[in-house]
Amino acid sequence: MLPSKEFFEGVALKKCVSATYNKTAFKLAPHILYTRHDEMHVDAVPLEKDGQPPREIKLATFKLAGLKDVRVEDQHFERSDVFEPAAEKYDGTTLLAIED
Repeated sequence: MLPSKEFFEGVALKKCVSATYNKTAFKLAPHILYTRHDEMHVDAVPLEKDGQPPREIKLATFKLAGLKDVRVEDQHFERSDVFEPAAEKYDGTTLLAIED
């Protein structure tokens, strides 16, 4: 079962989501859910990586199938300037994106 419910909630309500990806713990600000090659992905801004803040603010892509121990946090986030909702890779594949 994919952790899509938690990510739909995180995107819809602008709530942070914690998850493990490739044995690394992340706290994410999920901005958009979309499909690529018939698999669900989330583009999110990592707020923490193994408990540490990131070196730079960037949008990272995560395949939902690779995320484990997913939980919605009681922490809100604001839309990041690095997120471009009109990017070509989202054209026709977006399932849900944050709203301003």
